[in-house]
Amino acid sequence: MPVKARRRARLGPALLIGASVAALAGCGSLNGASARIANIVTPYKIDIVQGNFVSREQVEALQPGMGRQQVREILGTPLVTSLFHADRWEYVFTLKRPGAEVQTRKLTVFFKNDVLERHEGDEMPTETEFVASLGSGNVKGKKVPALDATPEQLARYPASPRPTTPPTAAPLEPASMSYPPLEAPAR
Repeated sequence: MPVKARRRARLGPALLIGASVAALAGCGSLNGASARIANIVTPYKIDIVQGNFVSREQVEALQPGMGRQQVREILGTPLVTSLFHADRWEYVFTLKRPGAEVQTRKLTVFFKNDVLERHEGDEMPTETEFVASLGSGNVKGKKVPALDATPEQLARYPASPRPTTPPTAAPLEPASMSYPPLEAPAR
């Protein structure tokens, strides 16, 4: 066997081992680079809001003796009603935000003979406090606008005049009592 052929025979396995080591080293640096990129780029995580938000103002508006419809108009439709506890409505609110503690609040309303007897639950925040707690984590130092309008601000928007009597409209003609047949005539 010529000398060159013997050298190639000895170099073949060495080249294969060298190429394998280089490929593995390259994979290691790619894994490190991809890990660094993954730490920089994070997926968008949304806020998860579930249930009914009930403010302190709404709870203060509840009065014993109110009917179910009046309570529904103030608090909204209850999140949980039970067939086994028909005289109890549950209002549960949960807010999950990335990087923040989960907020959970619960209010239970009790009825007796279809009128409000009592309510109990967590201390509810005012609407202003709740809006302030929603301050976006992305926008730092941003001030929450005031939710109450001053008399000067309200004066800029005069109330539209409401008619004291309903507008007179042309009398409606009676609807036609002639309807097309429901089935095609028999032939």
